[in-house]
Amino acid sequence: MEPCDLAATDARALIGAKKLSAVELLESCINRIEALDHAVNALVARDFERAREAARAAEKAVLRGEALGTLHGLPVGIKDLEDTAGLRTTYGSPLFRDHVPAADDRTVAALRAAGAIVIGKTNTPEWGAGANTRNAVYGATGNPFDPQKSAAGSSGGSAVALATGMVPLASGSDMGGSLRNPAGFCGIVGFRSSPGLVPSEKRVLGWSALSVLGPMARTVPDVALMLSAMSACDPRDPLAGPLTADFSPPPPLDLAGLRVALTPDFGFAPTERQIAEVFAEKTTLFRGIFRRADDATPDCSGTDEAFAVLRAVSFLAAHRARAEAHPDQVGPNVRANVAEGLRYSAADVARAEAAQTEIYRRWQRFFRDYDVILTPTLTISPRPWSELYPAEIDGTPTKSYFHWLALAYAVSLVGHPALSLPLGLDHNGMPFGLQIVGPRGGDAAVLAIARALEQTLADNPQTARPSPNLTHLKSAPALDTSPGFLGFG
Repeated sequence: MEPCDLAATDARALIGAKKLSAVELLESCINRIEALDHAVNALVARDFERAREAARAAEKAVLRGEALGTLHGLPVGIKDLEDTAGLRTTYGSPLFRDHVPAADDRTVAALRAAGAIVIGKTNTPEWGAGANTRNAVYGATGNPFDPQKSAAGSSGGSAVALATGMVPLASGSDMGGSLRNPAGFCGIVGFRSSPGLVPSEKRVLGWSALSVLGPMARTVPDVALMLSAMSACDPRDPLAGPLTADFSPPPPLDLAGLRVALTPDFGFAPTERQIAEVFAEKTTLFRGIFRRADDATPDCSGTDEAFAVLRAVSFLAAHRARAEAHPDQVGPNVRANVAEGLRYSAADVARAEAAQTEIYRRWQRFFRDYDVILTPTLTISPRPWSELYPAEIDGTPTKSYFHWLALAYAVSLVGHPALSLPLGLDHNGMPFGLQIVGPRGGDAAVLAIARALEQTLADNPQTARPSPNLTHLKSAPALDTSPGFLGFG
């Protein structure tokens, strides 16, 4: 095993014990990037020289016996929606092709303060719009299990960098599943925390809880470790509140005490037959370990409509000016959401917010009887990244470019925490993700349940985290030679 393949928690322990040099770990990550990234296009802006300076400083701090941060010496990939001081940050938009911020976003600054070393930026679709990581600045990101297939998104570059060992930690964000979707497609862990737990000073609609920032890693303890550095109480975020839990490490939990609801579709998501079958097959292997495991779902009627309106309003607030001023340099997903937002009236928004409130209250009643909900992370198996979005599932047309993300946005709409845990492969030989949804404010509970499941299922090849074939990726052709590589996705 190379140092870059170590779990973040293990690498951090070795660095603190002077058994692994931060320089050695960084060089291992750089070597992996240089060996594989041509095949998947995950790390799109690189900061190797400043990272090397930071690694040397981290190594000296260890040797001097200084107090070390929770992420001391750990390389991290930063999603290209987050500003990084002195490092190109494009948001996947041609309008910002040459943009170099003067200051870090809060989360990036917090990661650096905890000792993390920014190695570069990870690819994302334009402004995070859509779950296919492809844009007109850097092109497409390929799935590490098949580079011609989608890595999902919008945190696709982060997920691929993690799955291939380029970094032990990476940042992400999530509105309609942008953390969880690529985690599911790429076989890693992505955690959507409760709104405000990881504060954002840049949310245009400060009181909207749809979009959150969060951690991504290869294991649940690694996600919890990163979350411990990202979470805070920041008055610039109206949703941020006092921290009431310590997330790292997740405490031991007895799965035998849990009341679990299992659903392949929340009663409305357009789930592919194969995905429903794989979900049933895999959960059959372990559903007997719980106190109770029922096929049940909260009533999600009205979710599609409410999410569509509130999502469009969010994009209208953030992107109308640039979509109208530069329509030729703004992609179809962003333009479609802005146009949709302009069609809605105040009455439409009022109905959507009222529906969101009613759906939320139904979920609270449901969680009186259950501790956790298990679902597939995504409704489909990975498809080619050349497809803008799945226009149909099992022959039935989808309602919008994001309709196939319904399993994720059902959770976003009500603000519950959720985690995507890798659970082996599907019938197509691609990663399958299990979504673990906790109660309102139950971030610590989700992490504890996920860790207990991760440990329980790790020894079974049908449910263990899958690994891509790195030898195959090393010899694979450069992804940028693929037809249609560069363009809005």
